[in-house]
Amino acid sequence: MIDLQPVKGTRDFFPDEMRLRNWLFDVWRRVSVQAGFEEYDTCVLEHEELYIRKAGDEISKQLYSFEDKGGRRLSLRPEMTPSLARLVLQYKKSLSFPIKWFSMPQCFRYERMTKGRRREHFQWNADIIGQPEMVAEAEILMLLISACESMGLRANDIRIFINDRRILNAILSQLNVPHELHSAVLVIMDKRDKISPKALGKMLEEIGMSTSQVEQLNEFLSKSDLQELKDNLKDTEGIEELQHLMQLMETAGYINYLEFDISIVRGLSYYTGAVFEVNSPGKQHRAICGGGRYDSLLSTYGGETVPAVGFGFGDVVVLDVLKELERFPELPRTLDYTIIPFDSEQVGIALKIAAGLRLQGSTVDCNFSMKKMKKSMQQANESGAKNAILLFPEELSEDKVVIRNMQLREQKPIKISDLIFLRSKLLEYF
Repeated sequence: MIDLQPVKGTRDFFPDEMRLRNWLFDVWRRVSVQAGFEEYDTCVLEHEELYIRKAGDEISKQLYSFEDKGGRRLSLRPEMTPSLARLVLQYKKSLSFPIKWFSMPQCFRYERMTKGRRREHFQWNADIIGQPEMVAEAEILMLLISACESMGLRANDIRIFINDRRILNAILSQLNVPHELHSAVLVIMDKRDKISPKALGKMLEEIGMSTSQVEQLNEFLSKSDLQELKDNLKDTEGIEELQHLMQLMETAGYINYLEFDISIVRGLSYYTGAVFEVNSPGKQHRAICGGGRYDSLLSTYGGETVPAVGFGFGDVVVLDVLKELERFPELPRTLDYTIIPFDSEQVGIALKIAAGLRLQGSTVDCNFSMKKMKKSMQQANESGAKNAILLFPEELSEDKVVIRNMQLREQKPIKISDLIFLRSKLLEYF
């Protein structure tokens, strides 16, 4: 017998769930357009090499990959940024930089499922490409704050924890950790909140760090003040850039959302500068959103170095957070009209009225169940209809119907010609 359950880690969306999903997508799309971003999309299938080349070992192990009939190795996209890089490189000569683009793709990763983590999810991506200054980070952060506020989340509900990869690299360089180990160290450091300090230290030593280096690294990671770090580091470029970003956000009025957190690393290996995650102030959940600067990604695919910054904002965790905080919007099904005939001879006139009302822009459903009055009214209530149009024989004989306001529970007869411009009449004007 066929398995009727969805594939493990994936979801079906019933109509009420689709209303919630569409509401979320509408928020993402509206704030993006308001901030001057343009929407784009790519195919869910990409060449496997696109991800293996630069996303990092962890992503590579989570790919849904297969060989097609032409012998090509393909993957379902696990994230959007490599596809964006490919697209920009393909059409770079015709693009006018900087560009501000967004998308809302469905992504797939074969990973262990936990709360807030599935094997497929939708993700809002927003990126600014071709803008080297930190104002790009400021715009990106303001965009995601606008989205959170539009969902009903405020500064006491969420925090943007921010760091800079250059600070972490400066620490590792000062500890004489070889440059070729930096990427591997940062991937391990990204697990800092998920495993014990002892296990973390063991993993760092296994890739080549000494016990002394691990101890000194932990000492640096215990510092929560940017100025204190600056006083103890030789290379302060990352700190100075982050301080500048903080000043921009303070001037814009959003500084209360930001918090420096040296433990923020972001596991993907292509980040080069500022990195950030959005979470609850106490980090009770998985990150709602994460992103950062990735200036070198395009060059790894054969192009020139192009400055870029962006984020990915998944649907699963934020919906869990909104549910816990009781911030879900009320999204009942709504209809302008439901038309109720009471015998089969009235079906034609019901369709004719429905067509006329729809041409006016109304949302209209027809109930052809031919139930008795009480049951029909119950179904009309359940449908969310504002009005019910009742086709009673006596009124129809006078070219009338009865229209009932479902909220006021009031009804009156009305001529069909007064209710709508019938399609046949409307066509006479063309």
